[in-house]
Amino acid sequence: MSDVIHLKITGMTCNHCVMHTKKALESVSGVESVEVTLEPGAAKVTGNADNAVLISAVKDAGYEAEIV
Repeated sequence: MSDVIHLKITGMTCNHCVMHTKKALESVSGVESVEVTLEPGAAKVTGNADNAVLISAVKDAGYEAEIV
């Protein structure tokens, strides 16, 4: 069964940021789907990915993230 993980993401300022963050999260093993919104700066990840790896992927993309 897939988990739904909610992330608070800070540092995104435009739709390019949203797409960059979405691609970074989609590249993580175990991710089935990703929804990223600019306002309020959030991501919804479905799958069985490790939380620490998701946060690391967002940080590598240039933004900050935390599980909410």
